[in-house]
This record gives sequence, structure tokens and C-alpha cells, in this order.
Amino acid sequence: MAATAIAFDNVCKSFDAGRVKAVDSVSLAIPQGQFLGIVGGSGSGKTTLLRLANRLIEANSGTIRIDGKDIKQSDPIELRRQVGYVFQSAGLFPHMSIAENVGITPRLLGMADAKIAARVDELLTLVRLDGAKYRRRFPHELSGGERQRIGVARALAAEPKIVLMDEPFGALDPLTRDGLGEDYRALHDKLGLTTIMITHDMTEAMLLADRIGVMRTGQLIATGTAIELAASEQAYVGELMSTPRRQTAKLNALLADAGARR
Repeated sequence: MAATAIAFDNVCKSFDAGRVKAVDSVSLAIPQGQFLGIVGGSGSGKTTLLRLANRLIEANSGTIRIDGKDIKQSDPIELRRQVGYVFQSAGLFPHMSIAENVGITPRLLGMADAKIAARVDELLTLVRLDGAKYRRRFPHELSGGERQRIGVARALAAEPKIVLMDEPFGALDPLTRDGLGEDYRALHDKLGLTTIMITHDMTEAMLLADRIGVMRTGQLIATGTAIELAASEQAYVGELMSTPRRQTAKLNALLADAGARR
């Protein structure tokens, strides 16, 4: 069995002087190389859980380990340089060129300018963008899909083995979203990454992830493959799983109707 990349052990996080339990006693282990999707409605605690993993916020209790080491023993800045993070809106620095955005972490790590330039070109190629065309541009000159590809490139700049993704494709149009999702999954496999992706879209989670975690009111109520979750007897899990089925049934009916009219 693969070693554990990230482990949450009875992790809790509250806000508003303890009145709001955003993450409530969550325990979860993610093996190295796995792509985990975490789904749930707004306010379910999924983004909070992700932000706890690289100490963007601190847990009130419980333990989070990366490669067996308690993250509380790591400097938060160093930890964030070692764990890639992709934001929903890409989170690029608007005053920096694409090359500067992608190269910022290698620069902070003290990499030489020539190596940074080579790494930037390598990463742009990796996310299917032409370095000669894009490296001198600025974020406002790019489409949403291009900005998100740059966000992925920047997250991979320091060669992390773990990537955290907070609804990375949610703001994109359907065609771009589908293509970028497939491209990222291919990168995940090619580079041997461990990925945690937050999404509100069960279909997206089913198509991209090896395993899915379901959160509700701060608790992790189920984990499993799409097939395992489809057999769940929990009402909320069944509700989430029924959405792709309903959409597929409606599409099939519409397409059959359109075909019959020809």
C-alpha cells in the first residue's frame, strides 16, 4: 500500500468564539499519489479543511501530518512553498508578468535567474501554453482558462508532491472547465502528485477523482469511490449522487426526443 501523504486526525476548527464549527472532528488519510475530491454544499467546511492543510488557518485541535510530520512543527511559509495551492480565481499577482507569477516561488527559494527562466518555460509547456507567447503578458491579458493554467503552473513551480485545489475550475465555461480538468488529471498522473480538490460539483468529482469525501455541517460523513458512494444508505450522499443521474437521464431524453423529430 502507498504511504500516507496527508493525514487529518480528529481535526477541529471553530469561528465566532467557538459558536461556528467549520470543521468538526475530521479524520482522513490520503495516500501518496491519490486524487481526492471533496464535495459538499456551501458552508460544509470543505474549503476550511483545505486551508488547514497548509496552515493558511490554524486548527483549534487535532493533528495534521504531511509525510508523517506534524505540520505544527513546520514553518508556515516553508510549508506553503512545499505544497502547491490553486485558487478558484487563479490568484495571480496583477502587477507581475506571467513569468514573474510562475517564477515567484523558485525566486523565493533562491534559485538562479537562468534556472528560473528555464523552469518557467518548462511549466508553461506543461500546462499547454507557449512560453514565447505568454511569459511577458500580464494576467488581465489572458482568458479565464489561461489564467487558471498559469495558476496550476505556479502551484507546480517548486516541484511539490502535494497540490491543494480550491474549486479550481468552477468559474470557467463548461468546455474550458472540462478540458482543463482532464489536462490537470493527466498532469497529476504524469508527475505522481497527491491532489485534494474542493468542488461543489459531484459530476466533476466523479470524473476526476480516485476517491471522494463528502462533507456536511463541518463533518466528513462519507468517503469512497464513486461506486462505493453510489451504494451509500446516507440520504445526503444519495442526494448528491442522484444529481448526475438525473442530469444524464434528462439529457438522454432530450437527445432521444430531438432524434425522433428528425
